[in-house]
Amino acid sequence: MLRFFYATLLMLIGLALAAGGAYLAVLGGSFYYLIAGLALGGCALLLWRRDARASKLYGALLIATLIWAVWECGFNIWALVPRIVAPAALGLGFLIPAIRQAVGIGTRWWRTRAPVAMAGVLTAAVLLGAALHAFGPEQLEDPLYQAGVGQREMANAGSTGIVLPGAENRDWLHYGNDAGGSRYSKLNQINRDTVSKLKVAWEYRLGPDANGHYGSVEVTPLKVNDLVYLCTAYSDVIALDAETGREKWRYHAKADIDSTTHGVCRGVAYYRVPDASGLCAARIISNTIDGRLVALDASSGEPCPDFGDRGVTSLMNGMGPHSRGYYFPTSAPTLIRGKVVIGGLVLDNQFWGEPSGVIRAFDALTGKFAWAFDVGRPDDHGEPAHGTSFTPATPNSWAPMSADEALGMVYVPTGNATPDWYGAQRRPFDEKYSSSVMALDAETGAIRWSFQTAHHDLWDYDVASQPTLIDLPGATGPVRALIQPTKRGEMFLLDRVTGKPLSQVVERPAPQKGSAPGERLAPTQPFSDRLPSFRGADLQERNMWGVSPIDQLWCRIKFREARYDGTLTPPGPTPSIVWPGGLGGSDWGGVSVDPTNHTMIVNSNRVAMYVSLLPRSLADRKGVQPRTTNEGEGGMLAMKGTPFALSFLPFLSPLGVPCTEPPYSRLTAVDLVSHKVQWSKPLGTMRDNGILGLRAMLPITMGVPTIGGSLTTGGELIFIGATPEKTFRAVDLRNGKELWSARLPAGGLAGPMTYWSDRSERQFVVVAAGGNAVVAAPPGDSIIAYALPAKSAAH
Repeated sequence: MLRFFYATLLMLIGLALAAGGAYLAVLGGSFYYLIAGLALGGCALLLWRRDARASKLYGALLIATLIWAVWECGFNIWALVPRIVAPAALGLGFLIPAIRQAVGIGTRWWRTRAPVAMAGVLTAAVLLGAALHAFGPEQLEDPLYQAGVGQREMANAGSTGIVLPGAENRDWLHYGNDAGGSRYSKLNQINRDTVSKLKVAWEYRLGPDANGHYGSVEVTPLKVNDLVYLCTAYSDVIALDAETGREKWRYHAKADIDSTTHGVCRGVAYYRVPDASGLCAARIISNTIDGRLVALDASSGEPCPDFGDRGVTSLMNGMGPHSRGYYFPTSAPTLIRGKVVIGGLVLDNQFWGEPSGVIRAFDALTGKFAWAFDVGRPDDHGEPAHGTSFTPATPNSWAPMSADEALGMVYVPTGNATPDWYGAQRRPFDEKYSSSVMALDAETGAIRWSFQTAHHDLWDYDVASQPTLIDLPGATGPVRALIQPTKRGEMFLLDRVTGKPLSQVVERPAPQKGSAPGERLAPTQPFSDRLPSFRGADLQERNMWGVSPIDQLWCRIKFREARYDGTLTPPGPTPSIVWPGGLGGSDWGGVSVDPTNHTMIVNSNRVAMYVSLLPRSLADRKGVQPRTTNEGEGGMLAMKGTPFALSFLPFLSPLGVPCTEPPYSRLTAVDLVSHKVQWSKPLGTMRDNGILGLRAMLPITMGVPTIGGSLTTGGELIFIGATPEKTFRAVDLRNGKELWSARLPAGGLAGPMTYWSDRSERQFVVVAAGGNAVVAAPPGDSIIAYALPAKSAAH
């Protein structure tokens, strides 16, 4: 009976592989699956006939599979595992005594067990060698790290003096610490020698909103004097004691949380009114998910009576009749020269004519409107006349901005003109400013320069990362530079005064086939020619993954069925693959830089998307309509007012694992002087991820998708959560070695920050542990601070 069931199992798997393999071969793919399916069917028939040759045939299949797997993917452990582990495990049935005895004579080793056993030993040896290769010294084999690997001595190497003085070191005054978004602190009490002693100093729970929802916790707090300031996904603003984490005050925003479930608050802003004292001389300014700008006294949380209407200014003026639920700020306000500069998220891909992506500035003291930059009327910086609105359906700016107080410029990353995936209706001004970084005059809102990172963007490659400002050494003195990460994975290094590239940018031909009728395509796209690219090498069929040959076969078939002509393959009525997908490259977590060592830290993603455009008539029959409660249902986005809707899904196997092989993220250090990669490693383990949403509980590094960013410090450390794995890490800036980690109650999918507390003379590091549904990380609501034990810190 056992022999019968085993033979039937082999036959069923063989039929699946043979049928799928035949179809894959017709599509131009590998013949292995067809051959393997036929061989399994042959094994099953021999078993049913009690023929000992079944074992020999299976052993031959295992050895052939091993040769094919190594030929196709080398000694890449993650690529080898789904190719050979499942077949090897399936072959263990031939070692079961009952089956062995039922096959022919059944007593001679060479007749029954030897072929499978020898193949199993070879398989184990290859896997062991591949594992040693993978988890040994880091091998940088990615051809997109064009400039190669270069090591350079760190300027701070051997520095042991504790950096304390100055508010710029004690506090964290902006979303990215400084207005240029470096995410760097000079503090170095926590360093390579002391980081192993870090312990939880305090934890604060944000709690749910009035409806019991927690939302997405993505906040990077500020720290000013003795208080830490943060906001919740539902727009409450909170001040905590920096030493103990105890709540000092809480402003209940009472935001209209029913208008959208996409709301988030990534940070607040701090403003000190010049030559003022008393109530609101120092104030916290925050935006809400229902479109308000709020100013609060930094000490008490009381609304500022001199700001707007009792502390509140509406952001809905001039936004038109369709703004509720389709427009809301998500990033922290940007302060420069006494003005609060605000962009906003416009809900993607719902209908043509969604609210304007206008950039606006308000007086930080009074809350009065100061200026606007509306790409549809770029020379008119006033508010629209009564009864009219800012230009609808223009590129928006939802990502964090940066500012240079001395130059008087605010640097604005822009998104796409909605909808993202069909551009035939875009206007010339949409085309000019979408998917760009713009420099605006902080006093007037006039544009100084703009640089476009993707022409006629059809892939949702809006610029999601904060522009990072850094001064680099030059032949005649410091060069004022701007780093612009992108979802495309391209890094652009620009002169922040002029917008001209500091690292060569070249225009390369872009794929031109398969787009929607009526669509126009950009013939070329910009590529950063010297800086490393983080988009990942172009996909091939052999890069398809899965946890078994069957779901890997499924992924190969889907790959062959889709259009894929390399990066920037245009979407169209037939399925296409977008690589990298919506997470990037780089997303809103951006990069951090060590300005002393001129080193950039990048956490990048490599996750593909599977997209196609649906004719409007088919979308209407499916009932696809615009909505505000989420961006789509079942991967369908309405794009109403265009000829198409969109099917937009992660490229996953039926078991819910990515169809592309690991790693899905990397943490990389780049020398901004030589433009060379210093080191690069996968980020995150399988501990909290697995098949069908189940936790694998395997602390094996494979690189998992990231959301959020990193922090670099004077202690030459990188702190990062950013993964759905519930782990917060400290990494050595010099070589990428993990020096410390702590388990979190939820994934730390936010940017960490650090500050100094005079009371205990300690450096604290803080991260929000809130999980995130986008990467299937269960939600949480904790803000956690780590520090050295007081006695250790004193020494």
